[in-house]
Amino acid sequence: MELGKYSFGVGDRFGRQGKAQLRSIIKAQEQGVDIVPVWNKSHREHTIIKTLPADVRIEADEAVKSLGWKGTYHVDADHIGLKNVDLFVPSSDFYTIDVADSIGRPADEDDIKAFVSKYEKYSHLLATEIEGSSDISREQIEIITRKYLLAVKEAGKIYQHIKAIKGQSNFIAEVSMDEADEPQTAVEMFFILAAIAEEGIAAQTIAPKFTGRFNKGVDYIGRVEQFAREFEADLAVIKTAVVEFGLPENLKLSIHSGSDKFSIYGPINKALKKTGAGLHIKTAGTTWLEELIGLAMAGGEGLKIAKNIYHNALGRFEELCGPYSTVIDIDKKLLPPPEVVEGWTGQEYANTLRHNQRYPQYNLHFRQLLHVGYKIAAEMGDDYLKVLDKYDETIAENVTENIYERHIKPVFM
Repeated sequence: MELGKYSFGVGDRFGRQGKAQLRSIIKAQEQGVDIVPVWNKSHREHTIIKTLPADVRIEADEAVKSLGWKGTYHVDADHIGLKNVDLFVPSSDFYTIDVADSIGRPADEDDIKAFVSKYEKYSHLLATEIEGSSDISREQIEIITRKYLLAVKEAGKIYQHIKAIKGQSNFIAEVSMDEADEPQTAVEMFFILAAIAEEGIAAQTIAPKFTGRFNKGVDYIGRVEQFAREFEADLAVIKTAVVEFGLPENLKLSIHSGSDKFSIYGPINKALKKTGAGLHIKTAGTTWLEELIGLAMAGGEGLKIAKNIYHNALGRFEELCGPYSTVIDIDKKLLPPPEVVEGWTGQEYANTLRHNQRYPQYNLHFRQLLHVGYKIAAEMGDDYLKVLDKYDETIAENVTENIYERHIKPVFM
């Protein structure tokens, strides 16, 4: 099973927007850009919303059938480990293997020495492959190995477990390190890829952590020029590693929390066109926010529910924000009081939430709180799902437009 050159991870908290998401992919195809849709939902999201991995497969299959999609598509077991991978095996064919928690824990000493001895010959190669790089010492390679080898070995265990059940040709593997405490340099990436090859992981995407902050649902925070250098250096490393280590030829970078990182979309687009490289990008929570925007714009019961969700989210701020503390930055003083929001029109609510910085009402703190506030809607159960169905047309228009206009076009076109 081979992942296409460009692929797009679409998360859907409540499983109602599969067709609207796919329409954005179809619009891109009509303009000559082929993108593979990948529906993803993490174990944490399933736990909160009380859904099952099989529900994502059902949603994807129904959207594909309904719209007559003839291209490939996938269902991602997002950020899985050995403890929960079996829940996803029957319904997923894409596995985001998350080993960030194992980074920094040293592997067996003999394994470290063997790896360093085998790969120290590459200390001179990187100086010619990575712009601004220089030769590195055996000691530096050992430091990198101590930091990352065990994590890759953990990925190997998960990969081999999936392979034993599904067969190697029946799934796509991604190795994810984006939730690590520190970003990986291009040099570290090279030796991480060497370790991935050693473990026999036929990885088709790798998700590193870049410098800067990739907060949920808002723009990139950091120096765009530095990101652009890191991105291009990683592309160069992947190209070299594929040749040197026999990794899959379609191996490509994956960007997580990619939703709304508008300031880096330009450099990404430029680099892809310059190098001919592929890309996988995830926009997991954006659809949930577009649902709220659609409900607000629909008015009536929809606007009332959107306001109630904000009011309750504000009252449970610590509970909702705690699990996402490393990927949000919210100043509570800049959140509008509930009584102010209560007086808003649907358009005012939408303008405050929609990520369009031309709107003076746009509030990134309001947006981030609602991004992590989907638990409130989940607790409403069928009452929330019914209102999604009631205002489906308005919501779907927002979902399709958001993905196509604000994400696909600036990244891939």
